[in-house]
Amino acid sequence: MAINAFLIRISGGRIGTQLGTQTVLVLNTMGRKSGQPRSIPIAYFFHEGKYLIVESNWGKDNHADWYFNLQKNPQASLEVKGRTIQVAARFAEGQEYAGLWKYVTLKHPPYLKYQKMTKRMIPIVIFESADN
Repeated sequence: MAINAFLIRISGGRIGTQLGTQTVLVLNTMGRKSGQPRSIPIAYFFHEGKYLIVESNWGKDNHADWYFNLQKNPQASLEVKGRTIQVAARFAEGQEYAGLWKYVTLKHPPYLKYQKMTKRMIPIVIFESADN
């Protein structure tokens, strides 16, 4: 993953930003235990002016580390198409979650399979510009 993040950064987003039909960005968080910066290339959606990341963790029963990092500190940055955007993360709930789940599963049906593989509800993280 570090190589993919490096390729995205060095190419200004021209290399490493496609994963099949999905687009990829670099998510930068602060480690919840270490306090050190953490970066991960990850698939995303841009919908109604917001960046969305589905925390499917490939259908595993445990959440990904970046999810816990955002729970502790929702301030993050996204590297998208050669730009770095300061964002605040929040977790979709209720009707908003239902609508977004429908949207992301229409765009990427494997999320439905991942949901069947795990007992946990797969979170959708919404990132909004911190500059607003």
